Amino acid sequence: MILALMLLAQIGPLVNPGPSTMPLPQARIERRASEKPAPAPFVPQSTGKLGQCLAAADANPTEAIDIAEAWAMTVKGTPRADPEECRGVALSRLLRWGEAETAFLGARDAAAASDKVLRARLGAMAGNAALAAGSPDRALTALDLAHADALTGSDARLGGDIALDRAQALVALQRPAEAATALAEVRNTNPTNALGWLLSATLSRRMSKLAEAQAQIEQAARLLPIDPEIGLEAGVIAVLSGRAEAARRSWQSVIAAAPDSPSARTAKTYLDQLGPAATVPR
Repeated sequence: MILALMLLAQIGPLVNPGPSTMPLPQARIERRASEKPAPAPFVPQSTGKLGQCLAAADANPTEAIDIAEAWAMTVKGTPRADPEECRGVALSRLLRWGEAETAFLGARDAAAASDKVLRARLGAMAGNAALAAGSPDRALTALDLAHADALTGSDARLGGDIALDRAQALVALQRPAEAATALAEVRNTNPTNALGWLLSATLSRRMSKLAEAQAQIEQAARLLPIDPEIGLEAGVIAVLSGRAEAARRSWQSVIAAAPDSPSARTAKTYLDQLGPAATVPR
């Protein structure tokens, strides 16, 4: 979707790796923020004054905040949605997630009640900011409203994208069954979304549904063959299924693909704990 605002959480120790040892990867907005400031997701190409303000947010977010606040002082009602959106994006660039969430909620509330898709997009941006701020309860409230708006606006693809974020909030709130339902929606509305399949596999594994997890991680790998997160998860699923050598191959592929990455460091830790490969006597 939205994608990804990346990289990754350490997945946890391999020692006695039970179904709930490893969390779902961090919310996308937070993972990408760990690399560099980035705009909140769902920001479309914009023209006119909003486009200029968003361009300023890319170049100089502090200046863009001043521009957006001055602009907001000159408008009332529905037109306030644009400067509030720009302000939220600029605040996201500065990793000021709580303030960004408030700005996006203000933009959503200012948007025309009849424009369900716009309200869904802005609500989803607020939800992503709340996820990045570590507030999954607030995130879920915003994302539930955004999801309903997207479906009312007949944008099932956007609804599926929002469902991906809902799933991450639900996992953080320890509501895995509801998260699984949300991820099924993601797979149905956008079957080429590799992240949806990866998160599905991770959640299935945590719920001890290893056969489902294996099928889902295989589909993720078909869609995105060289991806460290997918390689790590594939190895975890393999070792839990009693396939140590398959796990070893998965983790070795992570190291080969991105040798200096956090993923490679995690893979090396797992390989160390797995021990040396068995030798076949001659």
